[in-house]
Amino acid sequence: MSGILWENDPTPFIVITLLLGGGAAWMSGRGVAQSWSSPLLLLGYAFLLACAARFLHFALGGGSLIAPQFFLVDFLCLLALAGLGFRVARASQMATQYFWLYERTSPISWRERAKE
Repeated sequence: MSGILWENDPTPFIVITLLLGGGAAWMSGRGVAQSWSSPLLLLGYAFLLACAARFLHFALGGGSLIAPQFFLVDFLCLLALAGLGFRVARASQMATQYFWLYERTSPISWRERAKE
């Protein structure tokens, strides 16, 4: 049975897109944040990672190479993971490098310190 997220079997989607591609997307998000670059770079990185994931689905999992629906799903999943990696790294940066101005409120956010 074909699904919205995967073609025939969910295993290649989980292994290739979420584990392999997701790990690479997370690391690219962290790298963009650590270099203080614009988060718009994540769009290009997620696009390239989605192309690689689609090729691996085709070469290893027997999926289709050119499938707009599945490419879009891969792209959006990888973009979300890259964005999450970016926010976690940026929150850590803001709280540690500017500790007198900001404090971390969650793994993905920070706020201004209360004025004393």
